[in-house]
Amino acid sequence: MRVALVQFDIAWEDVAENHRRVAERLARAADQGAKLALLPEMFPTGFSMDAARIAQEPGGPTETFLREQAAKHGMWIIGSIPEAGREPAKDAPAPRNTALVVSPSGEVVRYAKIHPFTYAGEHRHYAPGDRVVTVAIHDVRVTPFVCYDLRFPEPFRFAARETDLFAVVANWPDARREHWRTLLRARAIENLAYVAGVNRVGTGGKLRYTGDSALVDPWGETVLEGDDSDRVLVADVDPARVAEARAKFPVLEDVRPEAYRR
Repeated sequence: MRVALVQFDIAWEDVAENHRRVAERLARAADQGAKLALLPEMFPTGFSMDAARIAQEPGGPTETFLREQAAKHGMWIIGSIPEAGREPAKDAPAPRNTALVVSPSGEVVRYAKIHPFTYAGEHRHYAPGDRVVTVAIHDVRVTPFVCYDLRFPEPFRFAARETDLFAVVANWPDARREHWRTLLRARAIENLAYVAGVNRVGTGGKLRYTGDSALVDPWGETVLEGDDSDRVLVADVDPARVAEARAKFPVLEDVRPEAYRR
């Protein structure tokens, strides 16, 4: 399956302009044969903490936009948005940083970011998700995560046996760019899976972003990596390579969760 990493400069809190920018780049990805496109974290707005104002209802303008684009290009699309919700116990507003996995037929699977970025105060504005999801896309089992989730190996390992490709959508600032590059490779190596990470470029919310979007193979080798420019990166993933790596080096068979306690 051909995957496109859509690395672009997000216009701060300008949904219409970001839809325009993304539509142009998705057309480019489709022209290159991509069947799955990954968009950066909170691509319609940037990583804004004004959740009460920018969060969209399910089925809102960005979900509609993604459905239209997926149908137009016959392409799956993954990207996170600030999405409104309700806290069941309190029936109070609970926006979430939600990755939408949108199919060409219009189906949508939601993954809410499990680990809000407390260092930036995200936990004060967005509620955490509570589950991992995996979606079969053209015979490739894809598990999405959002930005800060990359620092937590536990959900990756939890999903590893049922995953060929981890898709990480992010707004990862340049101050910690080497962490980003290292962790993408680490998650691939320890789980013998592909890891695709897409990051934005430019500036937003007083932070600078340097892209470095990448696809890493099951052995931890970087298949392709972007720089700090606005671009669409395209490469192929093959689930047979994941199965082959795990058969050759069956590290997942030696996991002993029952012993991982004091």
